[in-house]
Amino acid sequence: MTEKSGPARLTLSRALNEGLRRALERDPKVLIMGEDVGKLGGVFRVTDGLQKDFGDTRVVDTPLAESGIVGTAIGLALRGYRPVCEIQFDGFVFPATNQIVNQLAKMRARSGGHLKLPVVIRIPCGGGIGAVEHHSESPEAYFAHTAGLRVVACGNSPDAYTMIQQAIASDDPVIFFEPKRRYWERAEVDTGADLSSALPMDRARTVMAGDDVTVLCYGPMVRTCVEAAIAARDGAGEARSIEVVDLRSLSPLDTGAIAASVRRTGRCVVVHEAPVFAGLGAEIAARVTEECFYHLEAPVLRVGGFSTPYPPSRLEEHYLPDLDRVLDAVDRTFAF
Repeated sequence: MTEKSGPARLTLSRALNEGLRRALERDPKVLIMGEDVGKLGGVFRVTDGLQKDFGDTRVVDTPLAESGIVGTAIGLALRGYRPVCEIQFDGFVFPATNQIVNQLAKMRARSGGHLKLPVVIRIPCGGGIGAVEHHSESPEAYFAHTAGLRVVACGNSPDAYTMIQQAIASDDPVIFFEPKRRYWERAEVDTGADLSSALPMDRARTVMAGDDVTVLCYGPMVRTCVEAAIAARDGAGEARSIEVVDLRSLSPLDTGAIAASVRRTGRCVVVHEAPVFAGLGAEIAARVTEECFYHLEAPVLRVGGFSTPYPPSRLEEHYLPDLDRVLDAVDRTFAF
């Protein structure tokens, strides 16, 4: 059952559901495929009710074979369809890496632009839900490194609603990361708004304005960084005015928005759940240094996971970046 058009407080998972519903209604060539996306409605119930309303030829329960899901989607895209693949958990995407990296990402360039590959691959990402091994990964750097893919990450319900529709409308393949521990958080979503007025999915958004330091983040870390910014302003220690920028697009990066913020604040901290070593933060830090060198008051610092396999659930709170680690990095930028 669809939500009534207009403002409503939706969980992130429900906002995705509504966005998928709008895309299915708008274009008969859009279809959803994945493990348990039909009758069950997906592990996180993101596709709940869609097979019932649109039928099992448009919301397709597939075998447990990620390579087969993505390979079939590539064939469908070449025949004019717009498939949306769901990968149940982030760690399950790796069996499909050959199809994504060697076929999906390259075919449009290989054909000189004659072929369109409008495939969206939805990946619930990150930790924080107490899951077992292979269910809490942050594989965005693999795909951001792969030329030919658009890589985006939503961080809240309004972006989830608009960005999933923009991704489906794109003629380029899109890797769409969804922060699984934020699925149940609610925010106001205007489901009646004209999609053409929404911020393009390849643009960053300033979530909180500030003057002292820029914190760049995405996906599950957006809320954490906002909480850190609020604590820095209201805390008992020296107040810091932190500007929080949600990158939203990881490839391509909105370098214009990033540089504009850092040139104004003079300091920068990059935050993500993935390990710091060779993570996306390294590329962002390098770009900021190149473009903002004469505006920087301190080195660009990075906050992320440790260079270890993701730990058992009982230890994940020690692994995941939290408010204190973000604020520690902010404080260190003032120590230089």
